[in-house]
Amino acid sequence: MASAPTGNDESVFDQFLTDRGHETERVDWEQEYNKKQCPECGGLHEMAATECGVCGWNP
Repeated sequence: MASAPTGNDESVFDQFLTDRGHETERVDWEQEYNKKQCPECGGLHEMAATECGVCGWNP
């Protein structure tokens, strides 16, 4: 049995968490002027960045 959500299981996990007061929105880059900002560590990157060069986070 897999512990990671896949396919339709994701909505079951999201509903479970939502029912218990947790947010389940997808986290994405924040924008600071003309740069992307990592939501985990706050590191600033060029708009073309796909991964945080500070902490390694990626959407």
